Amino acid sequence: MDTRNLVEETKTKLKGSLNHFSDELKKIRTGRANTAMLDGITIEAYGQQMPLNQAATISVPEPQLLQVTPFDPSNLQAISTAIRDNQSLGLNPMDDGRVVRLPIPPLTEERRREIAKQLGDKVENCMIAMRQVRHEAFRQLEQSKKDKEIGADDEQRAGRQIDEIMSQMKMEVDKLSKAKEQEILTI
Repeated sequence: MDTRNLVEETKTKLKGSLNHFSDELKKIRTGRANTAMLDGITIEAYGQQMPLNQAATISVPEPQLLQVTPFDPSNLQAISTAIRDNQSLGLNPMDDGRVVRLPIPPLTEERRREIAKQLGDKVENCMIAMRQVRHEAFRQLEQSKKDKEIGADDEQRAGRQIDEIMSQMKMEVDKLSKAKEQEILTI
């Protein structure tokens, strides 16, 4: 077994977890409109579920307004319903027969704290995923040592490298979450 490959593979998986976390942060509401807020929305169109961004164009004409323009106007009602039914967004869609407008209400102090708590949950989920990747890598190292594919020195060296990468990723997660928290709590 080549420990360098394992270290690189682990690094790639950890970066994948970090990228997923970064994408999840984009979905969290702040006081401003952001097209990524609607990323997780699926609608019922043509008898099947499909992502909102495949059925409509999402734009931000004003800092406090999202506009959803369906490719097919017959999907307008399905889009409004899907957005209204998603409680985590807390948005009230208005449609004029052509487009759906989503005014982004200013966040109350209570709602800001609630969103900051959601942020904490996302941080914890990311850290759990990263620890699982690290644990799996250590398990592979231990198995390789038992199978006498690598020596104790190689196992320790690779373990230190993986721990180093893990701490870099953790610092990155902390940096991203602090920036997002600042964005949420800023009025």
